Order: sequence, then structure tokens, then C-alpha cells
Amino acid sequence: MSKKKDSTKVFWYAIAIGFIILFILMLLSSILDVGDRLRTIHPYVEYGFYGLSFLLVYFLILRPVHIVLFSPAFSVETTLDETKVINHGVHKRVAKRLLQDETLKDDDVARLNDALKSSPEDLKLALNHVFNTHVKKKMNQIIKKNAKNVMISTAISQNGRADFIAVVVINLKMIKELVVMCGFRPSFKHLSKLTINVISTALIAEGLENMDISELMPSSINTFTENPIIKPFISSTAQGVSNAMLTLRIGIVTRKYLFSDAKEITKEKIRHTAFIEAAGMLPAVVGDVLMILPKRIANLFKKPEKKSKDDEDALTEEVIA
Repeated sequence: MSKKKDSTKVFWYAIAIGFIILFILMLLSSILDVGDRLRTIHPYVEYGFYGLSFLLVYFLILRPVHIVLFSPAFSVETTLDETKVINHGVHKRVAKRLLQDETLKDDDVARLNDALKSSPEDLKLALNHVFNTHVKKKMNQIIKKNAKNVMISTAISQNGRADFIAVVVINLKMIKELVVMCGFRPSFKHLSKLTINVISTALIAEGLENMDISELMPSSINTFTENPIIKPFISSTAQGVSNAMLTLRIGIVTRKYLFSDAKEITKEKIRHTAFIEAAGMLPAVVGDVLMILPKRIANLFKKPEKKSKDDEDALTEEVIA
């Protein structure tokens, strides 16, 4: 049995490494392509672009990956799973991490403080309660926020490679935020699966840019979708919604890897429930984006408002304070 588990891990690690190499090659190709075009302006412009690209790759990709990889591995088990033995020291470390959250309810703070002084089983029950009430809600908020960002960025962008990079960066940021909030990460095997999911989603996002949305529409409304003014809007919105759905799914799968539930121990159930939950979140995400996006576009064409004297005095007092 252990040999089979080890071979499964090696399989997922190998695929994840292959996807990472593919992503690096695609990213490097895009950077070199832009740099080559900038060389026609001036060599120093090219070098400046490479320097800026290095900083962006470090802060947007390498730094989040580093934070995730060097977080402790841990899963919140349900009380149904009595056979799983987890280091009590890690439980205490996670509980102390949660107590630093200022938004934690007083009842939960008292529950965790009492559990820290009690038995390991009591601490396990307290952690399970807090994670499945308070933390789960906050994680869903992070997932929805990043899904909105993916939808906006890929709907506005009209470049497949830009969509590819945006989806990878935003999904990595989402996973990092979930890990930082919890104070621990999924196992390396699950991280390998998440890596494959993220890059696969990015490849889908790149492919959606070249998709003709009218081919998927019923013939009865093709005349409407072929309107030169409406067609780009519908196509971009459809791409954004598709990418948001995939991002929601990745976020929910990440959360489920962190919350290892005995009722959802099989990968098939995790996939099925993640898809259903993502579909349930999608209408709210799309609705928020459709309300936000026109305002953001309109703000680009507005003249900056002049600040009143009272506003300037208030800002000065705030800076001094």
C-alpha cells in the first residue's frame, strides 16, 4: 500500500514539475519577445524592461510560491476521523495563529484559549469548530474577491498570453492568501494537483481568447451576437465568466484540501462538490463585477475632483497623526 502511495505522489510531482517547466518557458518566451521589440527603441529600454520583469516575477510569482511552500503542512480533520494522528504542537501553533485574528468572535477566542489549556482532543474539536464557522466564511470571501479580479482582468484584456499570465498570478495570490490566513498549507501532493489546476486553467484562459462565442450560441440569436458593437462585449464577458468559474473551483478545492473532511475523502467527491459550490458562488461574483466594471471604466474618463479645504486639512491632520 505504501509503495502505491509513493508512486502516486511521484506521478503527481512529475506532472506538476512538467507544468511548471511549461509555464516558465511560456513566460520566458513572452518576456523575450517583448524585450526584442523594445530593443528597436533603445537597448537600455530593453534592459529596463528585463529588470522590471524580474521584479514582477519575484513579487507576483516567486514570493507567493515561497510563502506557500515554507508554511507548515496541516489539515483540519473532522472528529469522525479518529485514526489520524496529528502533532499536537502544530494544533497549538495554528490555534495561536487564529487568536491573532482581530475579527475572531469573543466566544471563539474563549473556546480556543480554554482548549489550549485542556486536552489535545478538546483543542482538535475547538479548531474544527472555528475553522468550519469563522475561517471558512473568510476563505470564501477571499475566493470570491480573486474570482472577480480574474473576471475583470480577462474580460478587459484582449490578449491570450496576457490572460494566461493574469490567471496564474491571481490564482497564486489567492492560494497564498488562503495559506497565510490559515497559517498552514496542503500537502505537497495536493500542492502538485493545485499547480496542475492553476496552469491548466491559465491555458484554458489563453485558448478562450481565440474562441468565437457565436459558434456556441443558438442560431436564433446569432444575429444579435454578430452585432459589431455587442459581439466584443459578449465575447469578453463570456471569457471572464468562464475564467471566474475556474478560479472559484480552484479556490474551493484549495479550501477542501486544507479542510480534510472524512465525508469528502475521495477526489471524485471533492471535484463534484467543488464544482457545485463554485456554480453557486458564480452568480454573485458575476453580478458584482457587472456592477463594478462600468463604474471603473467611467471613472477613467472623469476629471479628478478638486479637494475642498476641509478635506485637505483633514488629510494633513491624518498624516501628522
